[in-house]
Amino acid sequence: MTFATPSWLTVNTLAALKRRRKGWLKVHLWLGLGLGLFLSIIGITGAVLVFASELDHALNPDLYKVHSPHGAGIKSLDELTKIGMSVAPRGWESGGVSLPRNADENYVFSYWVSEPTPAPEDGVSINIAVDPYTGEVVGRRVFYHAYNPLKHCFIGFFYKLHYSMLLDVKQFGSAGVVLVGLMGVLLIISALTGLILWWPLDGKWRRVLGIKRRASTVRFNHDLHQSLGFYSLLVLLAVLVSGIYFNLPDQFKWLVERFSPLTVESASVTHTAAVVTDTNTIDRLLASAEKDYPGGRLSYLTLPDPNTHRLTACYEDVPSLKLRVVDSRCLLIDSYAGHVLQVTDAASGTAGDTFMYWQWPLHSGQAFGWAGRILVMLSGLACPVLFVTGVIRWLHKRKAKKVMAARISSWKYDWS
Repeated sequence: MTFATPSWLTVNTLAALKRRRKGWLKVHLWLGLGLGLFLSIIGITGAVLVFASELDHALNPDLYKVHSPHGAGIKSLDELTKIGMSVAPRGWESGGVSLPRNADENYVFSYWVSEPTPAPEDGVSINIAVDPYTGEVVGRRVFYHAYNPLKHCFIGFFYKLHYSMLLDVKQFGSAGVVLVGLMGVLLIISALTGLILWWPLDGKWRRVLGIKRRASTVRFNHDLHQSLGFYSLLVLLAVLVSGIYFNLPDQFKWLVERFSPLTVESASVTHTAAVVTDTNTIDRLLASAEKDYPGGRLSYLTLPDPNTHRLTACYEDVPSLKLRVVDSRCLLIDSYAGHVLQVTDAASGTAGDTFMYWQWPLHSGQAFGWAGRILVMLSGLACPVLFVTGVIRWLHKRKAKKVMAARISSWKYDWS
């Protein structure tokens, strides 16, 4: 596939564009050499985390699998929550609970603290598994350790390495999170400069869209770097942009609000003694919310916050959202007044809200089911290949320049 050089591209214009490309090449080169190793780590860990849930379940069957007979019915969420709270460390912030997809799985509660003083097992995040049939606490583990990254659980280690380079332990605070966010910004620039360098000014598209057959090692490496960068670009950009949101949320929201307003969470509700009753249990609150927002499977629930008196219930497979590609919904519920304060899904809110809502489905690949997850995984695995082929390409050019310099020096000597 070859097209003629565009008529507007005169000799002088082409020469000017090539000069500019030399500048972009330097930007692309130094960003790639400086951040390529980090991009490789982020890419590989991201590829693993695409299947974090499946891997965690496979590696920790005792934490997730129910071993008791299923003769009795499942206990209520209120009962299970009280059991989880009764064995959680005192003073720890209430977390959330992952509800099982299958009947033979436990309810796994998460609890975390910002300042463990003292913390059991020196963890800042722990999981407690409760058998939903017997109410027995059947498992417990440290998800994130406070000081030693090697004591994170397997998936926790990959999460920390992915979004903070293991630098958000107590000694470093949030430095690692901010650092990775800034890397994401620079990597977007690197990706876009790569697109500029890939674009064929002479109109010879076949040359840049594939790998030449029976090519030399040097040419094969060049074509692989160029083609892989182009074909993974769209997914990589989506993952990088969404990654910046998760690491630099305030700055990201500020930028989005320059184009579209974001819905702010409803102001705190003034509670009266009449509403503060024990009747607003978790089960009652969910039942009331589901009357107005029916359908879907409850997949995750944040426990009522003792300060704001709010909880968030997230549902998957909501029938009314099937045509929206992402069929999940989260409801922010006031645990005092018992009504829904905010709805977060692909069909609610402003354009900015919708854009923000899409960031996690795009980052994880869940927006397009298994196809999306596989694409995100492959884009992550492409990162180390791009880094290695880029370094090899740079070394080839350095060697070629040295050979050329030696020849020029030899010619000058012969003429003298």
